[in-house]
Amino acid sequence: MTPDDGSQPNVLLIVADQHRYDCVGAAGGYPVQTPNLDALASAGTFYTSAFTPIPLCVPARQALLTGARPESFGALWNYDLGPLVTALAPDAYSWPRELQRKGYRTHYLGKWHVNPDHGPTDFGYDSYVSLQDYEDWRRAEYPAERVSDGWFGAVDPIPVEASRTHWFARQASSFLEEAGRTGRPWHLRVDFVEPHLPCTPCAQFAERYPPQLIPPWPSVADPLAGKPYIQRQQRVTWGVQDFTWQDWAPVVARYYAVISQLDDAVGRILASLASTGQQDRTVVVYTSDHGDMCGAHGMIDKHYVMYDDVVRVPLIIRWPGRSPAPARTDDFVVNALDLPATIATLAGVSTPPSGHGKILGFDSSGALQSPISPPRKHVVATYNGQQFGLYSQRMIRTRDWKYIWNATDVDELYDLRSDPAEMVNLIEDPSKRELLGELRSALHAELVEHGDRLVDNAWLRHQLLAGAKLDR
Repeated sequence: MTPDDGSQPNVLLIVADQHRYDCVGAAGGYPVQTPNLDALASAGTFYTSAFTPIPLCVPARQALLTGARPESFGALWNYDLGPLVTALAPDAYSWPRELQRKGYRTHYLGKWHVNPDHGPTDFGYDSYVSLQDYEDWRRAEYPAERVSDGWFGAVDPIPVEASRTHWFARQASSFLEEAGRTGRPWHLRVDFVEPHLPCTPCAQFAERYPPQLIPPWPSVADPLAGKPYIQRQQRVTWGVQDFTWQDWAPVVARYYAVISQLDDAVGRILASLASTGQQDRTVVVYTSDHGDMCGAHGMIDKHYVMYDDVVRVPLIIRWPGRSPAPARTDDFVVNALDLPATIATLAGVSTPPSGHGKILGFDSSGALQSPISPPRKHVVATYNGQQFGLYSQRMIRTRDWKYIWNATDVDELYDLRSDPAEMVNLIEDPSKRELLGELRSALHAELVEHGDRLVDNAWLRHQLLAGAKLDR
């Protein structure tokens, strides 16, 4: 065990589930109240162009443990919603295990969703408090209280102190109090379910957001003209094909409310960190596995699309005394690939062998800095279908353009400067042929570099490199 010489920072990693980037107050997009996350962002670095490598729970979490693009080690989809693909073996590289070997005390709270047979203690965590532990506690304390299990959400009748968000905040605070007395460096991961649907905020948060005051998403009435068939099918699959904003507004209101409730829980964890005197030696990271459509483009959840609603995520890093500069950065970041490399570097342990992530840079004093050097010119995200049928997608996004390769349907091309809501698919525009070729080549190059075997298939490779795709 390595002794604590004061040079190893503690690492507090807080991960939300399906939290959109634009639903953090600091993003300035919508009137969702997140005062604690905003304060965290103002005291650290707020990454305004952070993206998930894959907008799906299991492979995104597997990537966050390994720092490798999911397809490179066979991670394709959620193991509990179709053909079984566990992919990530417990002997795979895991940065928490590297911290554990360095002498860190490691603790995991909340949602796991990485491997059905192996839990956090098989991947480098000393201890684990699960979602089932909360459910058992709640059942014993509130046996008669139930919340609707419909996907569109409802108000949870229990007091907020008994809610899942705040129960886990108390578990985190207990760990921080105990860990602060040991003198050992530690890593705590708190993995919230919220704001994953169904959103079930407690009354005091639900009351903050009357549905009639929720502004509509710019894309809510998207006719989906010229877009892949599967997007229209998704509306039918969920039974929302006839929804208007009056139907979506209560759903979005509950989404806002549970985000505010989550923010309150995060605030309690950060208060405990400060009250135990550990704030100055602790790197705090907040992010999400991916976003949520939540009515945008008339859809719900996250499947079969690569809109920014699901691929763009919040990312905040704070390390007091090592002031990041600037406080906000528009650098392209791939959260589940870059965070493992960065945290491992901060802790002085071996970094992910994949090399897929970038270290969020440092200056000569070791202070966390930005921009990334060299900066990314684009980000790539992937999707492989599963829950409602297999369907391969690969996305490349620059500042101005987003191209989505849909291997078995029409591709998509969006001008993000003139059409930030991604309403108009320009894939048929003949003036974009040269641009399309450049984007396809760049996408192919990164997929090859990161071991994505979809392009090992010569027939599919021909689509990208020779433009052998129909436009409609």
